Amino acid sequence: MKKSMDKKLLTFYLWLALGYFLLGFFTTIGTYPDKFFADVFNNIWGVVYVTIVNFILFEYSVRFVLRKRKTIIYNILIGILLGFLYMIVYSYGSYLWRLLGIQLHIYTQLKIYASLDAALQNQMAYSVGSVFLFGVSRHIYNYIKLKQAEQTLRIQKQEAELSYLRSQTNPHFLFNTLNNIYSLARDKSDLAPESIMRLSKILRFNLYEASGAYIAIEQELKIISDYIALEKLRYDESLHINFNYDVEDMKQALPPLLLIPLVENAFKHGVSETRNRPFVDIHLTVKNRHLMFLVKNSTDVNDEEKNVKENIGLSNLRRQLELLYTDYNLSVQQGESVFTATLKINLSSHV
Repeated sequence: MKKSMDKKLLTFYLWLALGYFLLGFFTTIGTYPDKFFADVFNNIWGVVYVTIVNFILFEYSVRFVLRKRKTIIYNILIGILLGFLYMIVYSYGSYLWRLLGIQLHIYTQLKIYASLDAALQNQMAYSVGSVFLFGVSRHIYNYIKLKQAEQTLRIQKQEAELSYLRSQTNPHFLFNTLNNIYSLARDKSDLAPESIMRLSKILRFNLYEASGAYIAIEQELKIISDYIALEKLRYDESLHINFNYDVEDMKQALPPLLLIPLVENAFKHGVSETRNRPFVDIHLTVKNRHLMFLVKNSTDVNDEEKNVKENIGLSNLRRQLELLYTDYNLSVQQGESVFTATLKINLSSHV
């Protein structure tokens, strides 16, 4: 990871060097229009120097000055000392670098300076301009990196929370299913083996299908159908179940087990507590990337129980929706004999 970041930083400085080269080239080419290649090599030679010096300045010297010490006076003194040193580097050092280029026949002397001071002032101006460009650009680069790091941490935190919520939902789902099988086994029902077989299918789905970030809607419908079939084994013919759907594209992606908590809730906190004429109505519609999932179930409540108290399944579902989508609505309504849960999601609003 560190190596990757170093390569990105090196690339950043190379782009800065190119930018400063172009700035210097277009500034001087007007003065010496007949010295095109000499101007190119002169600017390349100068940019090599200021890029190396600025890299050392911003990546090492500045960090060294800002290092935490016993007292801030040491930082100030070191900063003054390094500031004086870099003034020499940007003036005399740059001038000596120019002379070296002349000796190596890389740099062409296009201008004769009247004195050493004039030459040093010119080199100082060129170097200070680079400090300004490199410094401002480095600050912007750091700001962008910080924002990217914050975004990455936010995504990682959301993914961790989402994973935790799913780790709660799956055992909760399986716990309720095992309770159903226990009831059949306790009554020594002949349906117990079939219920175990259906449970194995649900477990297989949890292990191999629900581990990813998405599944096809048809897979979610299949697990709902298996769960309904398992629940049916517990009840006699008095339970009426209506499950239908209208989905334009069965391959559309959906987070796994997103809809099952509403179905679970209908059986566990509705049908199982209804004494007369229990029912569950489930309807799913997906059109133009807009999903509506409506679940109604019978319930026996008195006036004191009409305020809805969300269980762990509904609470986890609500939080998962907050993490997964920006455009959704989950509403629950407790009537005198009917509990209604309505989920609407714009599937295109996935975070």
